[in-house]
Amino acid sequence: MAGESQKKRLVNKKGKSNSTVWNHFGFDEKDEDQKHITCKNCFVVVSAPTGNTTNLFNHLKFNHRELHDNLMKKQNTKKTTPSTTSYAVQSSISESLYAATPYPSTSERHQKITESIVHYLAKGMCSANTSDNSGFRQMVNTLDKRYVLPSRHHFTRAALPALYEKRRHEVANELLGADFFAIMTDLWSSRTMEPYISLTVHFIDSDFNLNAKCLQASFLPEDHTGENIANGLKDAMAAWSLNEEKLVCLTTDNAANVILIVASFSYSWKKKRDLAQAQKQLNLPEHSLKTECPTRWGSRQAMIERILEQQTAITQVLSADKKLRHLIPTWQDIDVLEAVNKALSPLVEFTDALSGETYISVSFIKPTLHLFNHTILGPEEGENEMSKSIKRKILKYLNDKYSCPAVQELLDMASALDPRFKLKYVSQDNREAIEKRLININNFNYNTKSGDADCVAEAAAPKKKKRGLGSFFKACTDGADGPVAVQQEQVITLELGSYLQSNPLDPDEDPLKRWGEFNKFYPRLSKVARKYLCIPATSSSSERVFSTSGNIVSCLRASLKPDHVNRLVFLPSSCNRSSFKLLFMSQRRPNFCNLYFVKSDSSYRNSLKF
Repeated sequence: MAGESQKKRLVNKKGKSNSTVWNHFGFDEKDEDQKHITCKNCFVVVSAPTGNTTNLFNHLKFNHRELHDNLMKKQNTKKTTPSTTSYAVQSSISESLYAATPYPSTSERHQKITESIVHYLAKGMCSANTSDNSGFRQMVNTLDKRYVLPSRHHFTRAALPALYEKRRHEVANELLGADFFAIMTDLWSSRTMEPYISLTVHFIDSDFNLNAKCLQASFLPEDHTGENIANGLKDAMAAWSLNEEKLVCLTTDNAANVILIVASFSYSWKKKRDLAQAQKQLNLPEHSLKTECPTRWGSRQAMIERILEQQTAITQVLSADKKLRHLIPTWQDIDVLEAVNKALSPLVEFTDALSGETYISVSFIKPTLHLFNHTILGPEEGENEMSKSIKRKILKYLNDKYSCPAVQELLDMASALDPRFKLKYVSQDNREAIEKRLININNFNYNTKSGDADCVAEAAAPKKKKRGLGSFFKACTDGADGPVAVQQEQVITLELGSYLQSNPLDPDEDPLKRWGEFNKFYPRLSKVARKYLCIPATSSSSERVFSTSGNIVSCLRASLKPDHVNRLVFLPSSCNRSSFKLLFMSQRRPNFCNLYFVKSDSSYRNSLKF
């Protein structure tokens, strides 16, 4: 009991004590200066000058062994437990040398990083001078100090050309597996007025995936005559080993006061400020005015629509400026703008939809024309004469555009082979002809394929014995007019009839997915579907190519040589890896296309027209 009372009179050490040994020692409460250290277990005074804990540990070691061992275990555990406070740890010499040693240029790590940078330059359409930018080099060094960034000459002379050759070889192998393809072309001039011609190919592979590949934008210094353009296209196709026999179709492209109003608000910060204030006062959407761009489809309609939306705010701002009062739209101007907007607005969404290249679009042309003629652009009750006149002119232009019999046949075939439409939009007079053409095409493909197979088999077969007389009669029965040909035609007819009688596909579903399923039941017809449905409805792909070209041949890169331009235009669309995926979209005017159908399945061929 005396020990307990004495222990209660002991107090802990004043101030901060880092060592856990002080848990077993204290000071008498009367010892205000805390000069006499007392053991809490045996109440012996232990000498520890200047607070040194060595004597305290020795006292526990020799007098309280069990307490000493437990205390040492706790201290070892504490050392191995990670602390919440971070302390700077000095690196070893080997670690420092390793961090300072750059990767060899042949190492896998160095090559992987360099490959990623090359993809970044290609996909982002960045100049190779980016590698010499101090900020870019500092970022790379921060990410990995052992990586030494090559110079721009390495990227321009070695890395980018090597990536181009690699991707070109891969795309060329993909094209070899295409049974049919359609091409698209357009002409473009760079900032230095150097002329280029683009070549984009569209095809459906054996898995019924629609592919669109920008193959090249080649230099075309000759006069842009039809003959020179045709020769340029033939040279481009030859460079990619594209067989003209597989070519299905070639697609090409063939309000002053309002503009002043928009310009006065676009180039004056005061007018922009006044317009914003007027919009708040009139509770109008705080939208800026849009400017028409000749190469952007739908920009004029968008400009007119925004003018009509902000009409009262525009009038209020222009009324306060004597010099610009003459630009205030009159009621006649508003009537004209409303008529134009009413006629053009329905066309915008259809045009944007037909401009896609990741889905089937050519089969939509006939249904769209039917909708325009009978519903959207038809006369409405109470509509003014101006609006009716605009609609009539639009319809006349579109109907004349596709009035060519060969083009009509192509559109009917594409619509018939789309499970969503089939023969719904084919006129009654043409349905029988379209069905016969589908049967004849299948017969042609079957006979050609059989003939080629016989030639290959005959060439590969070893000589066994002399042909007998009966073999000649067998060859005769396998002719085009024999029973096999008749049976083949019956199979194709049944296949076509079964397809036309099947349930139509929902308009929102993917027809290629359905053809992937149909391939088992309609193998001959599915091949023809791949032939026709790969055709693009508009020339937007070519316009996108030149939007990409404009980003590459910029003011700071206006001296690029044509060969470099061709490589740099090809790479962004071909390096379509998931980690570098980027869409280059443009809304440049997708002129309703000129379609030139090449009848590769008949005995004659139409020459390319321009």
